[in-house]
Amino acid sequence: MPSAERAKEIISKIIYMTIASVSKDGQPWNTPVYCAFDEVYNFYWASWKENQHSKNIAENQDIFIVIYDSAAPEGTGEGVYIKAKAQALTDPKDIEQAAKYTFGRKGGKPRKPEEYLGDYPRRMYKAIPEKFWMNGDGDIDGNYIDVRVEIKIHV
Repeated sequence: MPSAERAKEIISKIIYMTIASVSKDGQPWNTPVYCAFDEVYNFYWASWKENQHSKNIAENQDIFIVIYDSAAPEGTGEGVYIKAKAQALTDPKDIEQAAKYTFGRKGGKPRKPEEYLGDYPRRMYKAIPEKFWMNGDGDIDGNYIDVRVEIKIHV
């Protein structure tokens, strides 16, 4: 049964999320990235500023995120779906905080904020969720259907 508690477990367990974005000419784009999150479930990742998803986010902050266990046996998979606004971080203090989450999740030492600014190739990104869903199941006239169930994640 979809629940905020189960969504939090999935988010805590899975270290990759898939970001869906759209280019300025309307082309869809999906990208898996290593991610981290903070105590209010904002998500962070680092990417090359010339990656297609990075360019898309610069043009359009609306993204959609999916976090799921791709190794789950058939029929048992659970996922968290997130509508969010994303942006490249430009304030060194924000970058420092994001790097603490990102590198801290894997036990690493954060890089310096300036390594995500100026002529450096990578940027630190933040996604601020607007809505969360989980997958569920339903039935129409005896036929199984997949559904999304909106959940409220309270911190």
